[in-house]
Amino acid sequence: MRDDPTPQDTGHTSVGMLIVRYGIGGAMVLAGIVLLAISPSELGPEGFGMAVGGGLAVLLLNLLFRMGVSGEREREEEERARDYFDEHGEWPEDEPSTGRKWWLAPGVRTLEDEERERRREH
Repeated sequence: MRDDPTPQDTGHTSVGMLIVRYGIGGAMVLAGIVLLAISPSELGPEGFGMAVGGGLAVLLLNLLFRMGVSGEREREEEERARDYFDEHGEWPEDEPSTGRKWWLAPGVRTLEDEERERRREH
């Protein structure tokens, strides 16, 4: 196993991290709306476009980063599954095979059924 200095994602996100991720972009969008409301004819439309565009860019970059991190996590899980397969010969999530299970339409006879009937007759 590799020594990876990156911290593992525990699924718990602190309030501060949520503020950094979404609060900055949200505050920029809100500031653009406020600029438009305060000055609808002069600086407002330009400030609105700048602030909302910047805020949405921040939110989109966060989204793309989150998607990249989740893809890396999936690759690491796949690598662990492949290592397990190399050691044990089966995928870790595979259940042991219990044989085939067949569901046949009513009235269909199999070769085994016919052989059983022949044995009963003899």
